[in-house]
Amino acid sequence: MKRRNPLAAVRTPPRAGALNCRVLDPVHEPVQHAEFLVSDHMGRRVVAGGTDPFGSFVTAVPAGEYRLAVSAEGYAPYRTALTVEEGTLASLGDVTLRTAEPPELPAPGDWEIEPAHSSIGFTARHIGLARIHGRFNTFAGVIRIADPVERSQMHVVIGAASIDTNVRMRDDHLRSADFLDVERFPTIEFYGDRFVHKGGSRWAVTGALSLHGVTRTVTLDTEYLGLGNGMEGEVRAACRATTELHRDDFTVSWQTMLARGIAVVGPSIRIELDVQVVPKAAGDMAA
Repeated sequence: MKRRNPLAAVRTPPRAGALNCRVLDPVHEPVQHAEFLVSDHMGRRVVAGGTDPFGSFVTAVPAGEYRLAVSAEGYAPYRTALTVEEGTLASLGDVTLRTAEPPELPAPGDWEIEPAHSSIGFTARHIGLARIHGRFNTFAGVIRIADPVERSQMHVVIGAASIDTNVRMRDDHLRSADFLDVERFPTIEFYGDRFVHKGGSRWAVTGALSLHGVTRTVTLDTEYLGLGNGMEGEVRAACRATTELHRDDFTVSWQTMLARGIAVVGPSIRIELDVQVVPKAAGDMAA
Protein backbone atom coordinates (compact mmCIF):
# COMPACT_ATOMS: atom_id res chain seq x y z
CA MET A 1 0.00 0.00 0.00
CA LYS A 2 1.38 3.36 -1.02
CA ARG A 3 2.09 5.68 1.91
CA ARG A 4 0.23 8.97 1.75
CA ASN A 5 2.34 12.11 1.62
CA PRO A 6 1.45 14.15 4.78
CA LEU A 7 1.89 17.34 2.74
CA ALA A 8 -0.58 16.24 0.05
CA ALA A 9 -3.40 18.37 1.50
CA VAL A 10 -1.19 21.43 2.07
CA ARG A 11 -0.08 23.78 -0.68
CA THR A 12 3.60 24.41 -0.08
CA PRO A 13 5.40 26.81 -2.42
CA PRO A 14 9.08 26.30 -3.21
CA ARG A 15 11.37 26.67 -0.17
CA ALA A 16 8.42 26.11 2.19
CA GLY A 17 7.27 23.41 4.58
CA ALA A 18 4.34 22.95 6.93
CA LEU A 19 3.62 22.54 10.61
CA ASN A 20 0.66 21.11 12.46
CA CYS A 21 -0.63 19.85 15.79
CA ARG A 22 -3.79 18.79 17.56
CA VAL A 23 -4.82 20.75 20.67
CA LEU A 24 -6.34 18.77 23.56
CA ASP A 25 -7.69 19.63 27.00
CA PRO A 26 -6.55 17.86 30.21
CA VAL A 27 -9.02 14.98 29.63
CA HIS A 28 -7.78 14.56 26.03
CA GLU A 29 -10.81 16.13 24.33
CA PRO A 30 -10.18 18.43 21.32
CA VAL A 31 -10.13 22.17 22.08
CA GLN A 32 -12.25 23.76 19.38
CA HIS A 33 -11.40 27.28 18.21
CA ALA A 34 -8.11 27.49 20.08
CA GLU A 35 -5.92 30.21 18.55
CA PHE A 36 -2.39 29.73 17.26
CA LEU A 37 0.30 32.27 16.41
CA VAL A 38 3.50 31.49 14.51
CA SER A 39 6.24 34.13 14.79
CA ASP A 40 9.83 34.31 13.57
CA HIS A 41 12.95 34.52 15.73
CA MET A 42 12.51 38.32 15.90
CA GLY A 43 9.00 37.94 17.33
CA ARG A 44 7.31 39.12 14.13
CA ARG A 45 3.98 37.52 13.26
CA VAL A 46 4.16 35.09 10.34
CA VAL A 47 0.73 33.42 10.39
CA ALA A 48 -2.16 33.06 12.84
CA GLY A 49 -5.50 31.29 12.94
CA GLY A 50 -7.74 28.91 14.83
CA THR A 51 -8.14 25.17 15.24
CA ASP A 52 -10.88 23.22 13.47
CA PRO A 53 -13.74 21.37 15.27
CA PHE A 54 -11.32 18.50 15.93
CA GLY A 55 -8.78 20.77 17.63
CA SER A 56 -6.30 20.57 14.75
CA PHE A 57 -4.54 23.02 12.49
CA VAL A 58 -1.99 22.82 9.67
CA THR A 59 -0.29 25.73 7.95
CA ALA A 60 2.43 26.28 5.36
CA VAL A 61 5.37 28.59 6.15
CA PRO A 62 8.75 29.34 4.57
CA ALA A 63 11.47 26.99 5.78
CA GLY A 64 13.08 28.37 8.92
CA GLU A 65 13.03 28.64 12.71
CA TYR A 66 9.81 29.64 14.45
CA ARG A 67 8.04 30.10 17.75
CA LEU A 68 4.52 28.74 18.16
CA ALA A 69 2.00 29.99 20.73
CA VAL A 70 -1.35 28.23 21.30
CA SER A 71 -4.03 29.78 23.50
CA ALA A 72 -7.66 29.16 24.42
CA GLU A 73 -10.09 30.67 26.91
CA GLY A 74 -9.68 29.08 30.33
CA TYR A 75 -6.30 27.48 29.58
CA ALA A 76 -2.68 28.46 30.18
CA PRO A 77 -0.90 29.35 26.90
CA TYR A 78 1.40 26.79 25.30
CA ARG A 79 4.65 27.98 23.70
CA THR A 80 7.44 26.14 21.92
CA ALA A 81 10.21 26.64 19.35
CA LEU A 82 10.44 24.53 16.21
CA THR A 83 12.21 24.23 12.88
CA VAL A 84 10.37 23.79 9.58
CA GLU A 85 12.39 22.31 6.71
CA GLU A 86 11.67 22.67 3.01
CA GLY A 87 9.21 20.09 1.70
CA THR A 88 8.59 18.50 5.11
CA LEU A 89 5.88 18.50 7.75
CA ALA A 90 6.94 19.58 11.25
CA SER A 91 4.30 17.90 13.40
CA LEU A 92 4.01 18.53 17.12
CA GLY A 93 1.45 15.75 17.47
CA ASP A 94 -0.92 16.24 20.41
CA VAL A 95 -0.47 19.38 22.50
CA THR A 96 -2.28 19.27 25.86
CA LEU A 97 -3.27 22.61 27.40
CA ARG A 98 -3.33 23.03 31.16
CA THR A 99 -6.31 24.64 32.87
CA ALA A 100 -5.50 28.23 33.77
CA GLU A 101 -5.76 29.48 37.30
CA PRO A 102 -8.71 31.91 37.42
CA PRO A 103 -7.91 35.54 38.35
CA GLU A 104 -8.18 36.49 42.03
CA LEU A 105 -11.70 37.70 42.80
CA PRO A 106 -12.56 41.00 44.53
CA ALA A 107 -12.99 40.91 48.32
CA PRO A 108 -16.58 40.71 49.61
CA GLY A 109 -18.21 44.11 50.03
CA ASP A 110 -19.59 46.97 47.94
CA TRP A 111 -17.60 48.10 44.90
CA GLU A 112 -18.62 51.08 42.77
CA ILE A 113 -18.08 51.75 39.09
CA GLU A 114 -15.44 54.38 38.40
CA PRO A 115 -16.79 56.33 35.39
CA ALA A 116 -13.41 57.87 34.48
CA HIS A 117 -12.03 54.42 33.62
CA SER A 118 -15.24 52.75 32.42
CA SER A 119 -17.44 52.91 29.34
CA ILE A 120 -20.87 51.71 28.23
CA GLY A 121 -21.09 51.57 24.47
CA PHE A 122 -23.31 50.05 21.80
CA THR A 123 -23.25 49.07 18.16
CA ALA A 124 -26.30 48.99 15.91
CA ARG A 125 -26.80 48.62 12.19
CA HIS A 126 -27.99 51.66 10.29
CA ILE A 127 -30.90 50.30 8.25
CA GLY A 128 -29.48 49.10 4.95
CA LEU A 129 -26.11 50.75 5.53
CA ALA A 130 -23.12 50.62 7.88
CA ARG A 131 -22.95 50.23 11.65
CA ILE A 132 -23.59 53.00 14.16
CA HIS A 133 -21.31 53.20 17.19
CA GLY A 134 -22.39 55.10 20.28
CA ARG A 135 -22.09 55.34 24.04
CA PHE A 136 -23.79 56.58 27.17
CA ASN A 137 -21.81 59.33 28.87
CA THR A 138 -23.59 59.28 32.25
CA PHE A 139 -23.87 56.17 34.41
CA ALA A 140 -23.23 54.87 37.92
CA GLY A 141 -23.34 51.49 39.56
CA VAL A 142 -22.51 49.35 42.57
CA ILE A 143 -21.59 45.67 42.73
CA ARG A 144 -22.09 43.92 46.07
CA ILE A 145 -19.59 41.06 46.09
CA ALA A 146 -20.80 38.19 48.29
CA ASP A 147 -19.19 35.06 49.66
CA PRO A 148 -19.64 32.93 47.62
CA VAL A 149 -19.42 35.23 44.58
CA GLU A 150 -22.38 33.48 42.95
CA ARG A 151 -24.65 35.29 45.42
CA SER A 152 -23.42 38.73 44.41
CA GLN A 153 -25.68 41.55 43.19
CA MET A 154 -25.24 44.60 41.02
CA HIS A 155 -27.23 47.73 40.22
CA VAL A 156 -26.36 50.00 37.29
CA VAL A 157 -28.18 53.23 36.39
CA ILE A 158 -27.66 54.90 33.00
CA GLY A 159 -28.82 58.38 32.06
CA ALA A 160 -30.85 57.78 28.90
CA ALA A 161 -30.41 61.37 27.71
CA SER A 162 -26.62 60.93 27.70
CA ILE A 163 -26.76 58.80 24.55
CA ASP A 164 -24.07 59.96 22.13
CA THR A 165 -23.47 58.77 18.56
CA ASN A 166 -21.57 61.92 17.56
CA VAL A 167 -24.41 63.10 15.29
CA ARG A 168 -26.63 65.71 16.93
CA MET A 169 -29.73 65.17 14.76
CA ARG A 170 -29.59 61.42 15.29
CA ASP A 171 -29.03 61.77 19.04
CA ASP A 172 -31.98 64.16 19.37
CA HIS A 173 -34.14 61.65 17.51
CA LEU A 174 -32.95 58.76 19.72
CA ARG A 175 -33.92 60.80 22.81
CA SER A 176 -37.37 61.54 21.41
CA ALA A 177 -40.64 59.67 21.95
CA ASP A 178 -39.88 57.69 18.77
CA PHE A 179 -37.11 55.82 20.61
CA LEU A 180 -35.92 56.21 24.22
CA ASP A 181 -38.50 58.86 25.18
CA VAL A 182 -36.14 60.24 27.83
CA GLU A 183 -38.67 62.70 29.24
CA ARG A 184 -40.90 59.81 30.38
CA PHE A 185 -38.11 57.29 31.02
CA PRO A 186 -35.00 59.22 32.10
CA THR A 187 -33.00 56.18 33.23
CA ILE A 188 -32.04 52.72 32.04
CA GLU A 189 -31.47 50.33 34.97
CA PHE A 190 -30.02 46.87 35.38
CA TYR A 191 -30.37 44.75 38.54
CA GLY A 192 -28.16 41.66 38.35
CA ASP A 193 -28.70 38.96 40.97
CA ARG A 194 -27.40 35.75 39.38
CA PHE A 195 -23.64 35.28 38.89
CA VAL A 196 -22.69 31.99 37.21
CA HIS A 197 -19.06 30.93 36.75
CA LYS A 198 -18.58 29.50 33.25
CA GLY A 199 -14.94 28.52 33.72
CA GLY A 200 -11.65 30.39 33.69
CA SER A 201 -12.32 34.13 33.60
CA ARG A 202 -15.81 33.80 32.07
CA TRP A 203 -18.98 34.61 34.00
CA ALA A 204 -22.65 35.04 33.12
CA VAL A 205 -24.46 37.79 35.02
CA THR A 206 -28.25 37.61 34.69
CA GLY A 207 -30.77 40.17 35.88
CA ALA A 208 -33.60 42.55 35.01
CA LEU A 209 -33.08 45.36 32.52
CA SER A 210 -35.62 48.21 32.62
CA LEU A 211 -35.68 50.32 29.46
CA HIS A 212 -38.43 52.46 27.97
CA GLY A 213 -40.84 51.39 30.73
CA VAL A 214 -40.38 47.67 30.00
CA THR A 215 -38.42 45.15 32.08
CA ARG A 216 -36.85 42.05 30.55
CA THR A 217 -34.39 39.40 31.72
CA VAL A 218 -30.94 39.94 30.23
CA THR A 219 -27.66 38.02 30.58
CA LEU A 220 -24.27 39.70 30.34
CA ASP A 221 -21.51 37.53 28.89
CA THR A 222 -18.70 38.70 31.16
CA GLU A 223 -14.92 38.38 31.12
CA TYR A 224 -13.36 39.11 34.50
CA LEU A 225 -9.93 40.70 34.02
CA GLY A 226 -8.68 40.52 37.62
CA LEU A 227 -7.38 42.92 40.26
CA GLY A 228 -4.90 45.76 39.87
CA ASN A 229 -3.74 48.98 41.48
CA GLY A 230 -4.44 52.54 40.41
CA MET A 231 -2.08 55.49 40.24
CA GLU A 232 -2.42 56.09 43.98
CA GLY A 233 -2.16 52.42 44.89
CA GLU A 234 -5.89 51.84 45.37
CA VAL A 235 -7.17 48.35 44.60
CA ARG A 236 -9.49 48.04 41.61
CA ALA A 237 -11.09 45.25 39.62
CA ALA A 238 -11.95 45.19 35.93
CA CYS A 239 -14.24 43.30 33.58
CA ARG A 240 -15.70 43.40 30.09
CA ALA A 241 -19.26 42.35 29.29
CA THR A 242 -21.49 42.12 26.23
CA THR A 243 -25.13 41.39 25.47
CA GLU A 244 -27.55 41.82 22.58
CA LEU A 245 -30.88 43.60 22.89
CA HIS A 246 -33.83 43.60 20.49
CA ARG A 247 -35.67 46.91 20.21
CA ASP A 248 -39.09 45.28 19.88
CA ASP A 249 -38.62 43.56 23.27
CA PHE A 250 -38.66 47.01 24.85
CA THR A 251 -41.36 48.51 22.57
CA VAL A 252 -38.75 50.73 20.92
CA SER A 253 -40.14 49.92 17.48
CA TRP A 254 -40.24 53.08 15.40
CA GLN A 255 -40.45 51.97 11.76
CA THR A 256 -40.98 55.14 9.71
CA MET A 257 -39.08 55.15 6.42
CA LEU A 258 -36.10 57.42 5.89
CA ALA A 259 -38.11 59.96 3.89
CA ARG A 260 -37.19 62.73 6.32
CA GLY A 261 -33.49 61.88 6.09
CA ILE A 262 -33.24 60.90 9.76
CA ALA A 263 -30.91 58.00 10.51
CA VAL A 264 -32.48 55.14 12.46
CA VAL A 265 -31.01 52.02 14.01
CA GLY A 266 -31.64 48.39 13.17
CA PRO A 267 -33.71 45.90 15.20
CA SER A 268 -30.86 44.55 17.36
CA ILE A 269 -28.27 46.40 19.41
CA ARG A 270 -25.02 45.02 20.82
CA ILE A 271 -24.13 46.46 24.23
CA GLU A 272 -20.49 46.52 25.34
CA LEU A 273 -19.34 47.39 28.86
CA ASP A 274 -15.72 47.98 29.84
CA VAL A 275 -15.77 48.54 33.58
CA GLN A 276 -13.40 49.24 36.45
CA VAL A 277 -14.69 49.19 40.04
CA VAL A 278 -13.15 50.39 43.30
CA PRO A 279 -14.21 49.67 46.91
CA LYS A 280 -17.17 51.82 47.91
CA ALA A 281 -16.16 54.16 50.73
CA ALA A 282 -19.46 54.25 52.59
CA GLY A 283 -23.20 53.66 52.22
CA ASP A 284 -25.23 50.76 51.00
CA MET A 285 -26.17 49.72 47.51
CA ALA A 286 -29.38 51.32 46.30
CA ALA A 287 -32.41 49.16 46.95
